[in-house]
Amino acid sequence: MKLPEETQDVLDLFSELLAVPAPSGNETKIAGVVQRVIKETGYEPELDPAGNVLVRIDGQEPSAGLCILAAHIDEIGFVVKKINPDGTLQISNSGGLLPWKIGERPVEILGDHITVTGVTSFGAGHGSAMDRAITWDDIKVLTGLLPEQLEKAGIRPGSCGVPLRSQCGPVLLGDPADPLVAAWTFDDRMGAVALLRLLKVMKIEGLKPWCPVIIAFTVQEEVSCQGAIVLAHREKPEIFISIDGSPIPPGSDLKMDDRPAIWSMDRLVHFDQHLIRFLMNAAREAGTELQPVVQPAAACDASKVYSSGGAYRVADFGHVRENSHGYEVARLSVFDNVVKVLVQFIRTWKSGQE
Repeated sequence: MKLPEETQDVLDLFSELLAVPAPSGNETKIAGVVQRVIKETGYEPELDPAGNVLVRIDGQEPSAGLCILAAHIDEIGFVVKKINPDGTLQISNSGGLLPWKIGERPVEILGDHITVTGVTSFGAGHGSAMDRAITWDDIKVLTGLLPEQLEKAGIRPGSCGVPLRSQCGPVLLGDPADPLVAAWTFDDRMGAVALLRLLKVMKIEGLKPWCPVIIAFTVQEEVSCQGAIVLAHREKPEIFISIDGSPIPPGSDLKMDDRPAIWSMDRLVHFDQHLIRFLMNAAREAGTELQPVVQPAAACDASKVYSSGGAYRVADFGHVRENSHGYEVARLSVFDNVVKVLVQFIRTWKSGQE
């Protein structure tokens, strides 16, 4: 499928990030890629003690309240619980991964010394008890290695794994004039791509925000949002905005089109309605719309920061995706509109205004 050069560049960057395994607690390599891209854009990245990658941008009004725009760089995965005598691995989830979402597929287990390839297995489907709900106790990983070989590779209880990178996409499908894009979780590498693109636009256009801004690429969102919480409590922002995708909850009117979604409430908090109104207006000024949604079973960096007392005002917006914590699908055109809203926010935001 032939794409415009800029769109292809976006997919190439997404593919580069997607190719790096980054289960929570293992973000060092992807943080390195993000830092390299930031330097290529003309900014100087900072790596904080928690492992978050930061870009500090001065504001026109230095005394104004700090705004943090954040996307997380970790991903859901699994963790080794036990190594069996035959070299198979018993595993459980790291983050919100469900066993039936990962299915039977090639995987990578990140050892302390080398990465080992395995295949997840539910056993025989003929005559087994697979007519009930699948649990993590039903799944094992075949490695073809003995326990002593796994030990030499640094595979141990606590080692993390993810699907084999070569099978993660992205894949384009549908109408070439308005295609869908699918991948093993956009969550939240496409949020990171959006912030990297924002930095590029700001550099090219010489945009300077009204208030000081930190562009943040946070760690461990999938398990605890610890990276964002530590960052917020250290930097004390007035505003914290997560750039993250939106699954479509049951009964929702969300549409998987070119309009991003904005969360009005999740399972932890009501988001700041003033900020939501401002972002929705910024979207209209940028030539798109934000779809408001309630996420009763989800949480994000912004809501965890707010519920921990780390910021006065929070919001979350990003692409709408079909499927969640699995092979996700979104409208390719939505990602440009996420960036347009971010750029308009930088151009127009002033603390305290309606």
